[in-house]
Amino acid sequence: MKAKVIVGMSGGVDSSVAAWLLKEQGYDVEGLFMKNWEQDDTEEYCAAAVDLADAQAVANQLNIPLHSVNFAQEYWQRVFTHFLNEYELGRTPNPDVLCNKEIKFNAFLKHALTLGADYIATGHYAKVSDGALLKAKDREKDQTYFLHAVDRDSLKKTLFPIGNYQKSEIREFAKELGLVTHDKKDSTGICFIGERRFKTFLNEFILARPGEIRSTRNELLGQHDGLMFYTLGQRQGLGIGGRQDSNEEPWYVVDKDLSTNTLIVAQGSNHPMLFSQGLICGPIHWLADCEDKMPLTCYAKTRYRQPEQACVISPENSGQHYVMFSDLQRAVTPGQYIVFYEKNQCLGGATIEQIIR
Repeated sequence: MKAKVIVGMSGGVDSSVAAWLLKEQGYDVEGLFMKNWEQDDTEEYCAAAVDLADAQAVANQLNIPLHSVNFAQEYWQRVFTHFLNEYELGRTPNPDVLCNKEIKFNAFLKHALTLGADYIATGHYAKVSDGALLKAKDREKDQTYFLHAVDRDSLKKTLFPIGNYQKSEIREFAKELGLVTHDKKDSTGICFIGERRFKTFLNEFILARPGEIRSTRNELLGQHDGLMFYTLGQRQGLGIGGRQDSNEEPWYVVDKDLSTNTLIVAQGSNHPMLFSQGLICGPIHWLADCEDKMPLTCYAKTRYRQPEQACVISPENSGQHYVMFSDLQRAVTPGQYIVFYEKNQCLGGATIEQIIR
């Protein structure tokens, strides 16, 4: 009997081609469309109906069944409430990581198993080999950063069909097949929620507390709209403008004082307050057997597009690790994730709790 694979079909080009590739490889393929957000079904942002229609059109063309399921409650409880709590604490969360862990490789996997699946598959750019999470062939599109928190057992039940291809190849496959998704733009914005006017969106759920913008010398420079709207290293949207008593270098966010609700800024892209030598992270979710190898020398990135940086991870102490870098790091941000690598393999990752300047 053929192994049965249920593909998470989002209505995008990557998952469409993933389903086709698996069928070409001889699997018994079915699709599943997940709806995870229904707070504003009638508003301009809601593209779920369009995405479902595209997923159904692809499923029809590939002659595979398409299931649909609503995980809106799970998404709200496991992902979105954490997202809001982090912003209320003045941090900058990355919901894509938690969305993968809790929805795409947890709720979806469990549901697929009830449908008789042997494996699930998604359109992520990554690879799995003998339980190890490896980088995709297309390093520009590699998504292992967002997958580091997925359980190892879930990865053993997961296939990443497009991990061995360049994005350009995936587009070409879709075009040659005549799939309706071949020229559809990639999704952006908040996981399952999409692109938003960010301040307006957050204001629907969190009460903004305006406060003072001050320099590192405690000079009052203006007013901010709420600490949750700003992230470390941010340059745009500060509304400070030119000042007679300062040079013309741009201002950057370098810190947030939660106790006084103050946004702290400094001038110049190389201001010392923008840089840190290390960080403190929470418990590391390991995808490789590294717990007994501390202190561990490896590479890490503190944001998705960052080149990997050499670092040393200290042994765990009270649920935390110190991570020290060989070079100073710019705009390391609490609430984001640090993800560790050794050559082609993603070792795991953790939440950034504190920076060490």
